[in-house]
Amino acid sequence: MKTIILSLLAAAATALALPAAAQVGLSSVYAGGSLGQSSFTDACSGIASCDDKDSTWGLFAGYQINRTFAAELGYHDLGAASAPGATFDATAWELVGVAAWPLGAQFSVYGKLGAFYGEAKSGGDKENTTDLTYGLGVQYDLNRNLGLRAEWQRYPNLGGDSLVETDVDALRLAALWRFQ
Repeated sequence: MKTIILSLLAAAATALALPAAAQVGLSSVYAGGSLGQSSFTDACSGIASCDDKDSTWGLFAGYQINRTFAAELGYHDLGAASAPGATFDATAWELVGVAAWPLGAQFSVYGKLGAFYGEAKSGGDKENTTDLTYGLGVQYDLNRNLGLRAEWQRYPNLGGDSLVETDVDALRLAALWRFQ
């Protein structure tokens, strides 16, 4: 089921990008990076003196189809939840669609929806997860090329078999550069 969802999202992103390729004035490739804080919702259940917050960072690249829609590919190190003698590390690759609502020439609010492939590690155990990811954010364009973002994004159901299953929420600040 998750493979079907991931395939449908990839096909949708491709289908949207091809007709828009002719709109050179409205489209552009961009890349960026983010820093923030992650929170693991269930990784510390019942564990005393457990820290379920950590730093997160990421890199992403995208294609702006028009002023409203974009497709992004990204990698995010979601940090770790840690207790005495144990850590729960998480990373994620994602393919998301970004739908923005412009509120003037430079400011917009946006939503993200897509799929992620996550890896959770604790001790010698490692588990991979494929699931949906979603988020909300705001973007301010300083000029034609440089944009700043503040966003929240959720990566649900990381772990689950031999590891505890947890959702990871990330609050991030990001900068992006459009290659126009």
